[in-house]
Amino acid sequence: MTENQHKRETFLIPGYHRRTLRETLRHVFWRLISPLSDRSYLTLKYWSIVGRRPDLKHPKTFTEKCQVRKLYDRDPLYPKLVDKAGAKQLIDTMLGAAYSVPAFWIGTDLSSVDWDKVLLPAVVKPTHASSQGRFLYSRADIDALIAENPLAEWLALDHAKYNREWAYSQVKPQVVIEKMLLVDGGVPWDYRLFTFAGKVSHIEIDIRIDGRGYSCNYSPDWQKLPFYDPDYLEPFPGDVQKPERLAEMLDIAERLGRDLDFVRVDLYVSDDWVYVGELTLYPGGGFERFEPPQYDRIIGDKWQLAFEIPA
Repeated sequence: MTENQHKRETFLIPGYHRRTLRETLRHVFWRLISPLSDRSYLTLKYWSIVGRRPDLKHPKTFTEKCQVRKLYDRDPLYPKLVDKAGAKQLIDTMLGAAYSVPAFWIGTDLSSVDWDKVLLPAVVKPTHASSQGRFLYSRADIDALIAENPLAEWLALDHAKYNREWAYSQVKPQVVIEKMLLVDGGVPWDYRLFTFAGKVSHIEIDIRIDGRGYSCNYSPDWQKLPFYDPDYLEPFPGDVQKPERLAEMLDIAERLGRDLDFVRVDLYVSDDWVYVGELTLYPGGGFERFEPPQYDRIIGDKWQLAFEIPA
């Protein structure tokens, strides 16, 4: 395998792709229950991951509130938020074009791409799903993408069905080719700002050092917080330096989230720029675990639902 082939094969979000025997059995179980209704499916999938049934009538924890949002919240703005193409338009309107990652092409047919207008390095990925895509570093990567043409497979992905995330069911499947963001020659860290009614609660940081992934959480005043997801990346053992543009990051998240009861605003940051990567309504499908477990409730208490749960 060449270096570029390896890069194409490893465009995955770290942390959720380690298949132990337990994880394999879970995936088999999820396939078996997939014909069930949304409510039954989510209840059983939640139980298989979190270890208890969710309270869907009187949700209190963060993960329970994610489940009821999927079941009952039908805000017409949501499809635009989760659509990587539509979100760019929203970001441009609310913040200005300087904060959305520049896109070279959005469409469904690679034959319509004017490759002379695609500045390398670039990223190609579906607008309606996650964990899929390619890094394009050279003309050889472009030629391989055209020859293999994974777009039909990507466009057929049903992200809504896997975790029953309603907003994705309303998104037109497309593919975007956009600028690859680099910091010191490498992939930038992800800063994920959990924002409730226009107020940032905490910041999850996904860290990549020497090919290894770590995660940790910080408060808006940059105090390290003592919880993590044991199913995700291992906790970062050290301290993370406060970003020079932290105030700007908080302002971006709070402006984007001011009219929403909850949204996670994912940012990429360098000394020279801040870009909004994605707007996330259902982090981890609402199946993320908290260690210590009480933080699921602590974070959940910050979320005042803006929709009604049927009696």
